[in-house]
Amino acid sequence: MKSRSRREFIKKSSALGIGTLIIPHFTRVSANSKVNIAVIGAGGRGWRNFTSFLNKENPEQSENIVAFCDVCDKRAASAYEALPEVPRFKDFRKMLDKMHKDIDAVIISTPDHTHFPAAMASMQMGKHVYVEKPLAHNIWQLRTLSKAASHYNVIAQMGNQGHSSDGIRRVKEWVDAGVTGDVREVFAWFSGPEFKQDGYFLKPKNYPPQTSPVPGELDWDLWLGPALEREYTDYYHPRFWRGWYDFGCGELGDWACHTLDAPFWSLDLGTPTVVEPEHSDRNQMPEQFVTNSSILRFEFPARGNNPPVIMKWHEGGLQPDNRPEWLMDEMSNNGMIMVGSEKSVRTDGRPNDSRLVMPEEEWKVYQENPSEPVIPRIPDESPHHEWLNAIKGSGPMPVSDFNYASRLTEMALMGVLAQRFDTRIEFDAKNMEITNHTELNQYLKEPVRKGWEYGEDLW
Repeated sequence: MKSRSRREFIKKSSALGIGTLIIPHFTRVSANSKVNIAVIGAGGRGWRNFTSFLNKENPEQSENIVAFCDVCDKRAASAYEALPEVPRFKDFRKMLDKMHKDIDAVIISTPDHTHFPAAMASMQMGKHVYVEKPLAHNIWQLRTLSKAASHYNVIAQMGNQGHSSDGIRRVKEWVDAGVTGDVREVFAWFSGPEFKQDGYFLKPKNYPPQTSPVPGELDWDLWLGPALEREYTDYYHPRFWRGWYDFGCGELGDWACHTLDAPFWSLDLGTPTVVEPEHSDRNQMPEQFVTNSSILRFEFPARGNNPPVIMKWHEGGLQPDNRPEWLMDEMSNNGMIMVGSEKSVRTDGRPNDSRLVMPEEEWKVYQENPSEPVIPRIPDESPHHEWLNAIKGSGPMPVSDFNYASRLTEMALMGVLAQRFDTRIEFDAKNMEITNHTELNQYLKEPVRKGWEYGEDLW
């Protein structure tokens, strides 16, 4: 990492869009004070995230929402109507420039491709950040965000809600206590992507998709952010961007941070050395759009006393073969199984609902005599309040902080690359390099438009 001062870093960023020179500082809010929260992306997940800090029954217990930023007035309409007195912006750089003195923390719930610049612009001003999953859009961004959270000494959390649950803590406690024995196989499956008008994925009739006029309520240039320029189509905005690799990370990017969180944490998997497609209909779809279905094989080497692990991800309605020892009459739509030499563990698509694989009567008895918790629990299993309490100093640091979240998401994005190019990926994590297809290394750090460069000074 180059040795440069914070002042030099902010001065460079100032030239890229934030007009005022600000020296980053750590903002600690007392336990009895309210946190001033800015919201980048006020519709969809943004609405769910920021309303978690509001108490309708007792407004005095609410935090302060002090600024909204959304590139689309229509998507943000509910937020604007609910809190009409809150200042509104379309460009988060201008919001931070004008209101930095009034902001303690920032919630970021934008499409995947703008997570990184929004988080970086906020952290370099000393603001705590809560970022929806997946944390970022490429592996260089992930590693830079982890560096930045440490460099600017802010409390940074990814919003994979299940990581705050009791369920995922039980899984880790079972593994740590030796209840599962050695785990060498993990199977996960998810029913999507579903391509339908009221969903998150929709196939255009032609590639590239037919363009259409930009809606009056949308700032298309700001929606694109760092992505390369192109004409507008409603196949990108507002709902279907996840299906396009320039903006989203497909079904795997959307759900791996939930479904694969428990094995990643409890088995300390780290980054896979190999990801290889075992099934793909890539040849039916253009490179820039997600596949209908796939099966991926992830290979993880031995880690200390932990044996190597093979993990298989199934999506698009594909599932692993149901084994009699899993004690499932039929497979659920979404789920995960860690196969242990002593006991196996099963969860749903999220790790909240976890259980040991054993006969039902035996499981009931086990639940009646649970072991004492070892890992501290999060009140109400709320990731929002876990982050809030850390900011106020009334609780521990979030477990899904950027150090952890960047590594979890890196595992997922390796799989996304294997899906996208339908090829075996061999990865040297230490040197951040794909060794068997060097032409794909350009996707580990994607090009960005002028004015959206962040994070170079941290390397």
